[in-house]
Amino acid sequence: MNSYNIPLKGSKNMSQALAVKISGDKSTFYRCGFIGVQDTVWDVQGRHYFKLCTIVGAIDFIFGNGQSIYERCALVVNAGTLSGPGSITAQGRQSQYDQSGFVFKNCEVYGTGSTYLGRPWRDYARVLFYNCSMSNVVVSPGWDVWNLSGKENQLTFSEEKCNGIGSNTTQRVPWLTKLSQQELQQLTSISFIDNEGWIMKQPLKVL
Repeated sequence: MNSYNIPLKGSKNMSQALAVKISGDKSTFYRCGFIGVQDTVWDVQGRHYFKLCTIVGAIDFIFGNGQSIYERCALVVNAGTLSGPGSITAQGRQSQYDQSGFVFKNCEVYGTGSTYLGRPWRDYARVLFYNCSMSNVVVSPGWDVWNLSGKENQLTFSEEKCNGIGSNTTQRVPWLTKLSQQELQQLTSISFIDNEGWIMKQPLKVL
C-alpha cells in the first residue's frame, strides 16, 4: 500500500505513488492486494501472472509495458473525488512487433466515481478485458485516446464477453478493436505469457 494520496482530495493534489514495481520476467502473484491512487502497479516489463489479486486505484493504476495476464482479480476504482473519470490502465506497448499487453480475464471492475478502462501510454498500447464483470463506474466511451489523437488505429483496446452495467458497448469509442477468434485465443491462453511451463514449475500454485 502506498498511502501518499490517501485520503484523495482531488486530482490537483495527486502525485504518482507506486505500491509495487515489477520488472523481472516470469513472476507470479497470488491473492495479493495492491492499494494506491495513481500508478498503483507499475507492470514495467516481462511476463507476469496475477491471480485472485485486488488492485485499488484511480489514475493509471495498472501501467507499464508488461506482458501480463490478470485472472479473477478485483479492480477497485477509488476515483470518487476526482473532477472527471479516472483510468484503470495505461499500457506501454511501443511497436506492432512488441509482444506486451495486459489481459484481464474473469475479473471484476467496481468502486466509486467513474473510470475509463484505459488510455494509451505508448503508441501501440494493447489491453483486453475478457469475460469480465463491470459495474456502472465504467464510463460509456470506455476508453480514452489521451495524447494519441490520430493514432487510434495503432491501438488494441478490446472487450469480449463482458457483463454488467458498465459493459454496454453501444456508446463505446468507434475505434474499439474487434479481435478475431484466433487473436482472442492467443491472448487469453496461458501460453500468451507461458509457452514453456514456467508457472507450473513454481513452488506455489493456486487453482
